[in-house]
Amino acid sequence: MQKIERKRLSVADYRQGLRNHDTLILAQAITLVESQLANDQHLANELIQSILPLCGQSLRIGITGVPGVGKSTFIETFGTFLTQQNKKVAVLAIDPSSGKTKGSILGDKTRMEELAKNPFAFIRPTATGTALGGVANRTREAILLCEAAGFDVVIVETVGVGQSETMVRGMVDYFLLLMLAGAGDELQGIKKGIMEMADGVVVTKADGENHKRAIQAQADLQHALHLFQLAESGWTPTVSTSSALEKKGLEETWRMMEHYKNFTDQNGFFKANRQSQNNLWLEERFTLLWNSRLTDDKKFQAMKIDLQNKIAENKMTVRDAANLLLEVSKTLT
Repeated sequence: MQKIERKRLSVADYRQGLRNHDTLILAQAITLVESQLANDQHLANELIQSILPLCGQSLRIGITGVPGVGKSTFIETFGTFLTQQNKKVAVLAIDPSSGKTKGSILGDKTRMEELAKNPFAFIRPTATGTALGGVANRTREAILLCEAAGFDVVIVETVGVGQSETMVRGMVDYFLLLMLAGAGDELQGIKKGIMEMADGVVVTKADGENHKRAIQAQADLQHALHLFQLAESGWTPTVSTSSALEKKGLEETWRMMEHYKNFTDQNGFFKANRQSQNNLWLEERFTLLWNSRLTDDKKFQAMKIDLQNKIAENKMTVRDAANLLLEVSKTLT
């Protein structure tokens, strides 16, 4: 039986599909930009270039939190609330991945089933692969594609809270930290840097017997946030409570985000922050391409191995070896 090959979509096909809000085309476009194949990367670059005029109109929200805080449950409930406000919501759920296969190690593709059925929502689980920062290698491109497809809100759900997870702050407009109440010291297990980067905090599972503890945690966290240095945006983070079970606190959370957007629009920070993030993206992309070029150069890698052996034999210092590699890298054309 002859195998029928699927027709390869052109940049025009992808772009038209995105303009038509076709989520199937959107999913295929994200797969394209995630591909490591040279031909796919060339097409992906053309696609991203072509959709730039369609991008930038969404509110980009990063959501992180301690393990067990209920990120997916909160996002599903909050996302559903937003669709009821006539907002189109895209969720980029970043899953932890295997160190061997780079594939997702959790059954996270089954999360947010109800939101996934919502015609005004789009959910894309993506394994982190080799990327640090709790985000995938092509998260920024995926955000642009979602914007081109007409989504009003793009939510990036990170893997969790960790030392390098704050990278997500460099690609979103609003950074939301989810916290649990009743766990003793409310700051325990949270990196101070993440607290300082948060534009807002939501204490989850504020229902039943846990409601009073959540209210107390809200007060404690608000006090703690006031002790931090004022953010560059000039915004003072606020803390609210939420119950996904009782569907409470969702409107307050959204109002908090809207206030932030209006505040930073007025003082010019919102636009300046987007530009700063693009500059950071440029630096990261250049570093990635340069490292890839060095990795592909056989002579350079052979020299690197030779220097590693000399270091192991105490015949050369790490500093001298690094300087030598730097000089050699300048000769690569």
